[in-house]
Amino acid sequence: MQLEDVYKHYMNDLYRYLYSLSKNHHVAEDLVQEAFYRAYLILADYEINNIKAWLFKVAYHAFIDHQRKNKKSILTDEIKENVDMRENTPESKMLEKESFLLLIEDLKCLKEIEKQAVLLCDLNELSYQEAAEILNIKLNTLKSHISRGRKKLVERVKERMNLDERRA
Repeated sequence: MQLEDVYKHYMNDLYRYLYSLSKNHHVAEDLVQEAFYRAYLILADYEINNIKAWLFKVAYHAFIDHQRKNKKSILTDEIKENVDMRENTPESKMLEKESFLLLIEDLKCLKEIEKQAVLLCDLNELSYQEAAEILNIKLNTLKSHISRGRKKLVERVKERMNLDERRA
């Protein structure tokens, strides 16, 4: 695959992942460009078997480098206005956006490593092995973090549903 094809195919996925980490449109765009710049430097010399996982790893490390430089918090209260919506009706778009906002809010309750594991595996559909490599942790450790993160998220959703029922 040529770099241009790789860019067209994975740019949106990387942007969404980096946006979910930084919660800043401009930072996410810059980090996508940084990730593809690093890919440009490497892809000419090496053949990468699983380009998607490798790009996510590069993007994750670009984000970590950015965080170290800027020492900003990972999540803020901003949210992307134009989330990739699969339904065309205004109602479904609103419901999906609201669900996404609630998920982002719920992710704040997780430890950083749990949040990363859930984002990579559940939202970005990477395999456990790929996510473990990206985060530089053992596979079993990743599975533990995903399990704990999912449990916490389920508890948060149940709490919110109970609150909603009481209000109604």
